Amino acid sequence: MKPRQQLGRVTEANGACLELYEHDGAYTILCDGQVLMDSRTHASEYQMGQLGMQGWDSRTPPRILIGGLGLGYTLKGVLENAPPEAAVCVVESSQALVTWNHRWLQSLNGHLLSDPRVSLEVKDVSQHVREAGESAYHVILLDVDNGPVAMVEAGNRFLYARSGLRAIRNTLAEGGRAVFWSASQDDAFETRLRQAGFLVEAVPAKRYPSARRAACVLYVAQGKD
Repeated sequence: MKPRQQLGRVTEANGACLELYEHDGAYTILCDGQVLMDSRTHASEYQMGQLGMQGWDSRTPPRILIGGLGLGYTLKGVLENAPPEAAVCVVESSQALVTWNHRWLQSLNGHLLSDPRVSLEVKDVSQHVREAGESAYHVILLDVDNGPVAMVEAGNRFLYARSGLRAIRNTLAEGGRAVFWSASQDDAFETRLRQAGFLVEAVPAKRYPSARRAACVLYVAQGKD
């Protein structure tokens, strides 16, 4: 059996320790010793990208915001379904994740950052949403921390609170949609989405394609016309 190889380790400004490991072609990112993401369990992230683009009217070049680069599977799901005229902005708070995608994860999804449709900002996505302005995006995809229950950065809670959801609603163009990754069903979060003016669908999602059961939830929040 091949040994696990540590490719990167960094302590973030908030004190969290991020580590990147490779083992037999699979990549894992740990946060303070806990698995944050793994390339073997990426099905829900890829599905999120697909759901974001599902049924899109190709006559309108979409502007898409992805909050959280991770291992690039949400970006992959978007680019495989977005038209050539799309503009995809990826906002990632960790410079280490960006560096690792460029250096170690090119064969995974890191090469997608070179797609001409993609722009990248190393920035807090909460701040980006606050500053984006009204109707800035047609699609917003948020795979930040563990979803409504923050794991890494307490500031991300804004995105799932009433004030954050109102800001996201304002940032969406008419008829736009937001998709939120959640580690589990969260009835209180679903209620907050509805209170913010969204039509909500909770879509069960598998962590890996061959899984028999869904293990997480993708909340598709459609803005009312």
